[in-house]
Amino acid sequence: MTGTWIAIGVGAVLLASLALALLGLLGRRRARPSGAQRAVIVSLADSTTTDLDTGAVRSVQKADLLIDADALAQIWTPEYLERLARTYWRYLTRVTLGLIRVHYSEQGRAVVLISQPLRLLTFQAPEYEMDPRRGLVRWRIERGVLVSKLGRNGRGYLQIEVRRDEPGPQSIGEAERVGKERLHVEVEVANFYPSIALGISRRIYNATQSRIHVIITYGFLRSLTRLDLAQSRVGRLRAQ
Repeated sequence: MTGTWIAIGVGAVLLASLALALLGLLGRRRARPSGAQRAVIVSLADSTTTDLDTGAVRSVQKADLLIDADALAQIWTPEYLERLARTYWRYLTRVTLGLIRVHYSEQGRAVVLISQPLRLLTFQAPEYEMDPRRGLVRWRIERGVLVSKLGRNGRGYLQIEVRRDEPGPQSIGEAERVGKERLHVEVEVANFYPSIALGISRRIYNATQSRIHVIITYGFLRSLTRLDLAQSRVGRLRAQ
């Protein structure tokens, strides 16, 4: 029990320290004009809720991107869905200046703080779904310092979902819609039981871990305008 409290306390302190660094870093990035944009974000939204009875958290950040239809058709493949997943983990490492890293194995993924002994979260191997209009990659949460026992062994998950939708006139003009297609992207954490909230304080969780997750995910969604998708470390869906 003592070890668990120490791990939770260390996680809370480190996350609080990272919060200010992330806010400053993302602010500087947003201020820079990007000449490499290949898509445009036309909407960005967040919905984070906590089940007051169970303590389970559901957090969804979503964006609508307006993309050249030909460019989207070229990347709408299982291989690029896998690359999108890898891009999320690459962004997480970059935005935290390498403090948070992702280790790959046949069994899944481990998100660590600097090195292996302090595993913030571990995930089971990714699950993929794809059809002509929708793609999804889901990582089920296995364990880690940041998740309580209630949310381990695959009960909670992180997923990225993309959907191809025809753009509507309510958000963009007729001239902008010519040759363009709307891509809806959602990053969702569901049935997540944070150790900090259940073991120490929900208020501390909201001010640190939850806030950092939203900031990072917004940054990731904005980064997709460059369509710079990382090469997969595993290559499981390559050439499919």
